[in-house]
Amino acid sequence: MTESATTDKTTVDKKPTTENNGSANQPAKVNSALVSEQGTTKIADIVVQKVAGIAAREVRGVHDLGGGAARAFGAIRERIPGASASIGQGVSVEVGETQAAVDVEIVVEYGVAIAEVARAVRRNVITAIERMTALEVVEVNINVNDVFIPGDDDTEEDTTPSSRVR
Repeated sequence: MTESATTDKTTVDKKPTTENNGSANQPAKVNSALVSEQGTTKIADIVVQKVAGIAAREVRGVHDLGGGAARAFGAIRERIPGASASIGQGVSVEVGETQAAVDVEIVVEYGVAIAEVARAVRRNVITAIERMTALEVVEVNINVNDVFIPGDDDTEEDTTPSSRVR
């Protein structure tokens, strides 16, 4: 029996899937490029998270990743000397031994067809993860949580109360 972790909509296998080769005396063969007779390869969650983050940002129409709090924290982190923005910001993953599930929060640019951008993000994320890690991507959930409007920058100056009268 395989051990599994359950997400809201899918199950991600935690053990490699096996197939019985017809004999009860012989060990089962593993159906994964990550497991061989010479050993196993484990892909860390952060690796999949970064691959998904880069792949999502490559899609035209995606302005940024993450919710408001994550983007604010990322902006603060960028101002700290020696710190860098997180490539995986706005991406959460669940990684098993042979499968992965991904959740991506995006900010789209005003004027794009959101359904098309979401479809392109999903396709790009799945392709990148499966090509680079050999994990099967069982689902990519996309949450569009904001629309970027040029000239509507969220800067510190904009957050201070201003007078209506000058």
